[in-house]
Amino acid sequence: MTPPVPTPTLEAERQAEQLAFEASGAELAFGEPQGLPWPVDTLAAGAPGQLPVVERFDSGLTAKVFRLRAQPRDWALKRARPQALVKNIDGQTSFLNEVQRRIDLAALKQRDPAGPARWAAIVDTRYASYRHGVILSPWIEGQPVADWDERRLAQILYTACALWTEGFFEWDWCSGNILDDGRQLRLFDFGYMYRFDPRRHFNTAGCGTDVPLFHPAERFETRNHSGHLLALADTRGEAAALAAFRLEKTIALETYRWMRATIAERGASATVLAWLDGIVRRWADALGGSAEALYWAEQWRSHVLDLDDDLRGHSCTPTTLRRADWLLHALTHHADALRAQQALFWGDEHKSHDALRADYAAKRRLAEHRQLGPHGQHPPSEITT
Repeated sequence: MTPPVPTPTLEAERQAEQLAFEASGAELAFGEPQGLPWPVDTLAAGAPGQLPVVERFDSGLTAKVFRLRAQPRDWALKRARPQALVKNIDGQTSFLNEVQRRIDLAALKQRDPAGPARWAAIVDTRYASYRHGVILSPWIEGQPVADWDERRLAQILYTACALWTEGFFEWDWCSGNILDDGRQLRLFDFGYMYRFDPRRHFNTAGCGTDVPLFHPAERFETRNHSGHLLALADTRGEAAALAAFRLEKTIALETYRWMRATIAERGASATVLAWLDGIVRRWADALGGSAEALYWAEQWRSHVLDLDDDLRGHSCTPTTLRRADWLLHALTHHADALRAQQALFWGDEHKSHDALRADYAAKRRLAEHRQLGPHGQHPPSEITT
């Protein structure tokens, strides 16, 4: 009997398509070069003095960003690195993916009657060229988010869920990809945003329905809010972190109820609706009490996932080490509670306490070895691995 042919995962299909496009040499562009403040060749490889650079930001793992001055406005030039510093296929194709998403998001804004208001968080794109390695956008005035208050949480969670309902799954809601101008959060990096069908799939992992762990609020919590709670617990104590967690979960609950109703109206499958119902019910039950058990379980999930992501991408930072320390602390002081909440996953639930401590101690040592340098560079030993 011939064994069945494995169904390709959504990730494998996407990666194969993007690698094939890269190998083809074809161009992918948005906007017209005519009328740009500078020639495309200058944007792509302008020598010092050819571009009016006001500021430059070299910390991006996929591209460097330059603030350019031209009346009546400033511009943000994103210029692709010759090789992305995240050492996996998604990292190496992230600039191509961003150009694809810029095109998709511009089309979404154009066809949505409420586009300017509904998608106020999404930066506009003036011009993008994959082969030239440039994206030009209006400069965003704003600062990184220092504190997640109710307004900021409502904006980020609504935007994440609205994108999900339109078939865009953003994996990287990290602090470096979000600015706040005091009224509106703004998003400007889409290198890890992928297309999917929200009526049939939960996310873009696996085959779409076999990895239910990932969803919009989880991505924000894992890549961003969990680190904020970590810092809050260090400076003001666990009670303050729990209160901030409760606020975020309360807003997330209401947003998910809207998301569920929206996708139901669009004909979502029973599988998708049951998955969302389970998340909503779990949150509602926890918020009916202290929510402390949910806090420990979800923080464990977020720190495990972010640690794993940084290790696989060879993109560890001091925060990665702090997450590893939190996990080791939780194993020492809250192991029984974690097991009671079924918080352990990906095989951890079957390991002994001593084995878990040994595993996460080893991951912490590996995270020390895979630290990015001060300018986003890997140690020499990591560049050649």
